[in-house]
Amino acid sequence: MRYVPLIVLGACAVTAPVFATQYLSPEQAQKLMFPEADAFRAVPLSLDAAQMRQVEQVGGLPARSAHWRVVGAYKGEALLGYMVLDDVVGKFELISYAVGINPDASVRQVEILTYRESHGSEIRLPAWRRQFVGKSAKSGGLRIGGGIDNISGATLSCTHVTDGVRRIAAMAQVALVK
Repeated sequence: MRYVPLIVLGACAVTAPVFATQYLSPEQAQKLMFPEADAFRAVPLSLDAAQMRQVEQVGGLPARSAHWRVVGAYKGEALLGYMVLDDVVGKFELISYAVGINPDASVRQVEILTYRESHGSEIRLPAWRRQFVGKSAKSGGLRIGGGIDNISGATLSCTHVTDGVRRIAAMAQVALVK
């Protein structure tokens, strides 16, 4: 009987609330970003060492990965742009998001797919995500305090998603612009 409180406490720790919320699937995000598209095709993309160094130079942060999940959006045979899927760590948990990229490597749209943190989900607000639209690694403005405003209480989520978008914009500038 003297261990009952410890057992109850342990059971509560195991069943602590999880705050994961899936807002969109990748398929829903691509249709939202490119409503005029009639076809979506996976674009296998692996960066070589030289391209990774370019991404670091253009983006001003580590390239992190050579392999990217990219989907091309098409109307007929015309390329409308790309959707790039990525994950970043918020404070403790992963944030899954998608970035729509125009053919000129500017950001078309940012969508939060899954948010798993208990705080900071304000990054899903349309006004915050709209700050990225039209910006590119070339034009700049993809930094907290340098074109992207922070949200009090969501600082780590804002910073890490902004860094992720800047990395994707740099990758697009290096590897996707024809």
